[in-house]
Amino acid sequence: MTERTGQAERSGEQAAGYRPEGIDDAFAAGGGGGTTPALPSLGWRGTLRWTWRQLTSMRVALMLLMLLAVAAVPGSVLPQRPQDPAAVLRYLQENPTTGEWLDRLGFFDVYASVWFSAIYLLLFVSLVGCILPRTKAHWQALRTRPPRTPRRFDRFPAQARAVTDATPDDVVAAASTHLRGRLSWLPTFRVDTGSEDAAPARGRSAARPAARTVSAERGYVRETGNLLFHLSLVGLLVAVATGQLLHYRGQAIVTEGRGFANAVVDYDTFENGAWFRPSSLVPFSMTLDAFESEFAADSVAFAQSRDFTATVTVRDPDGETHEETIKVNHPLTAGGAKIYLQGNGFAPEVTVRDADGEVAFSGRVPFLPEDTMYTSRGVIKVPDVSPGLDQIGLVGYFLPTAELSEDGATATSVYPQPINPLLVLEVYRGDLGLDEGLPQNVYRLDTDDLTPSVDADGQRVRLLVAPGETVDLPDGLGTISFDSLPRYVALDLRHDPSLTWVLVFALGALTGLAVSLFTPRRRVWVRAWREDVPGPDDDGAPRERTVVAVAGLARGDDAGLQGEVDALLAALPGVAPSGEGDLTDPAGPTPADRTSTPAAPAQDPTARDRARKADR
Repeated sequence: MTERTGQAERSGEQAAGYRPEGIDDAFAAGGGGGTTPALPSLGWRGTLRWTWRQLTSMRVALMLLMLLAVAAVPGSVLPQRPQDPAAVLRYLQENPTTGEWLDRLGFFDVYASVWFSAIYLLLFVSLVGCILPRTKAHWQALRTRPPRTPRRFDRFPAQARAVTDATPDDVVAAASTHLRGRLSWLPTFRVDTGSEDAAPARGRSAARPAARTVSAERGYVRETGNLLFHLSLVGLLVAVATGQLLHYRGQAIVTEGRGFANAVVDYDTFENGAWFRPSSLVPFSMTLDAFESEFAADSVAFAQSRDFTATVTVRDPDGETHEETIKVNHPLTAGGAKIYLQGNGFAPEVTVRDADGEVAFSGRVPFLPEDTMYTSRGVIKVPDVSPGLDQIGLVGYFLPTAELSEDGATATSVYPQPINPLLVLEVYRGDLGLDEGLPQNVYRLDTDDLTPSVDADGQRVRLLVAPGETVDLPDGLGTISFDSLPRYVALDLRHDPSLTWVLVFALGALTGLAVSLFTPRRRVWVRAWREDVPGPDDDGAPRERTVVAVAGLARGDDAGLQGEVDALLAALPGVAPSGEGDLTDPAGPTPADRTSTPAAPAQDPTARDRARKADR
């Protein structure tokens, strides 16, 4: 009965919770049941501190950098409104549902969207928050002295020993000069010299003679390169953002004998940043004097382009004029902007008279090349006809060197130079829709509301017009004359004040990355002391000489560490590699050991850890 009662009491204690004797549990309540301790609340300050630490961590910076690259993909895949608004409208018409949502989310102006700007700014803040504390820590590390010389060298992965007749002071001076390198303003190693007093033997530790020491460390430029890389990234972000805010770009088509002024209204297309002001444009003007093109005529590279040269006259704001040339990949700099030769073609000068004989249109019409033979397509719109007459639209091709088929049904261009130029046009009549106030593409003719001119067989009429000819339009619409054939050039003017800085920061980022990747982090120590060692004479009588011990340690695997130690040893005055083993051993080496080649230190997997412990 008593045994059963004891078991029941012990079961009750286990159910109530075990508590060792002699410990007063202030949190126990009732029968010994404990309560979960309440954790301290983070608070709004702690939350902000935690958020800032996460944002400024390298992990988040890399994630934001990758996210920025992914966010830029839609800007390359989808048409962008600032660059090609017509393509955006065409996409919206072809994809009304998807296009509407993409437009709401800013996918047609990616680089100005809220979400892209948010990623951009977060990356900027993350980089700045990462750089500042690292710069402070790096500056403090640069001002500290190299680590002191360890007491024992035998556990380091790279080591060497030698004897010399030079004094320890001479050895220390030579080692310091070698380690600092040739550039005084940028030493290879940070060097610190010191002295060690003689120490008597204590227990198992042998007596140590007085010695001179050198502590050297290199690799801090590795962190400098890392900081340079991050600072260059920040500079690159700032430069690109500034360039997008201040840049402008304009395209203009200029025909021979005519020009344009550097004003917004004179460009065919013009785009600019948010901070651009039209008053910032330098008021220069330009006239296209002549355009020359050269094509291969041999059978090997027939009709391949050889050279394009535009000769222009530039008038500066002060009224001074000077002749310049523009070639492909050789832009002209004027008014702080670069002017590129973007394209070229033919602009036939035609005159159209309506049915009343009045001149309804007269001017040069650029035709856009569609192949290497400069088969060019163009549109002539004639809205200014006499009252009561249908407006006229002509669409077709210009052939620089036309060749007609035997039946005259087809015509093609066989060479890009104007040897046998010909206009091949179809005629439409009706309302061109220009009076409705809606913008239209000058290189397209909307024929939905127009009536084509057809012959008796119901086939569309095609007009063949050569230079100097006047041809009657069908249906009594009037006449068309091919007056002359000037050339035109498509000029692209770009101004971006950040391009130089973008190049500087890009080169800085590459330099910093290369330095941080290829600069080794090494520590080297030298100890030199006087000791009786066997002399170089034949009798081998011991005499006092200087013993030099060198050790090296690298952060991580470094195949060149032993070479660094050997090079340092070879640079010391009067050094002959020692084969006497450990000259600090009181027992000393045997004569047989003196003639043998010293064995290389064993590559113990834990040697580097032990060396670091010895360093500390």
